[in-house]
Amino acid sequence: MQLVLVSGMSGSGKSIALTVLEDAGYYCVDNLPAPLLLEVVRFLSEAGHEQVAISVDARSVALSALPERLDELRAHGIDSRLLYLEASQESLLRRFSETRRRHPLAGQGLTVAEAIERERKMLGGVAELGHRIDTSDLQPKALRHWIKDLLGLQAGSMMLLFESFGFKDGIPLDANWVIDARMLPNPHYEPDLRALTGRDPAVIEFLERQEAVVRLFEDVRDFLGRWLPDMVRDNRYHVTVAIGCTGGQHRSVYLAEKLAADFGKTWPVLVRHRGLVNQDRRD
Repeated sequence: MQLVLVSGMSGSGKSIALTVLEDAGYYCVDNLPAPLLLEVVRFLSEAGHEQVAISVDARSVALSALPERLDELRAHGIDSRLLYLEASQESLLRRFSETRRRHPLAGQGLTVAEAIERERKMLGGVAELGHRIDTSDLQPKALRHWIKDLLGLQAGSMMLLFESFGFKDGIPLDANWVIDARMLPNPHYEPDLRALTGRDPAVIEFLERQEAVVRLFEDVRDFLGRWLPDMVRDNRYHVTVAIGCTGGQHRSVYLAEKLAADFGKTWPVLVRHRGLVNQDRRD
């Protein structure tokens, strides 16, 4: 059986993730009490379900039992992965305001902001168990693409996600490693390059002439090459390397693409550009 657990903050997109999984043929269970996880998985396995998705969130009874249940599932040889969706306080407040939905914890005499903070504390231990996806600036369509790409992983392999971003928009919450490229020469100050991106030949040619750019690329490549095998041994399924520059348009995009091309020779790789409105998907 291939089991995907979906958890995270209310309003972060868990229902979208479950819908994508259901459309992909997964048998989906929403808001399952954590202590029943092993029993339900065993029952569904005996019933012949090979792909199962289960949502476990702050509403779940005995949420603290989840880490132990995950260990038991893996001890039984079940390919189990946990996707944890989160978003910034501002994004969640805006979504609850726009949809006028009631926060699941708001019935305890809390404001929406207080309920969000309490939920984040309740889920603090769960967030560290799986692959974190920051949906703060993601449109539903983009989130669906991300989930679909992650579903394409082969059991036992580790997916590398190289993600460019602009520091002006904040550091992505889902980053495992953050690389700051703001000290590199900036194509933004070249009039002919300002409107282009790090994927355009003219920008690539400009950056590859810069010794500092070459040196940073080689340093990051060597660092990742040294530590990624240890992360595999630590049973990681996904690693997100976030590369940031000021606007997320030139330097970070170039480095993300170049690193993805290099590591794509030996690892499953995805590339995402948070600062580019129209970005091509890489399947």
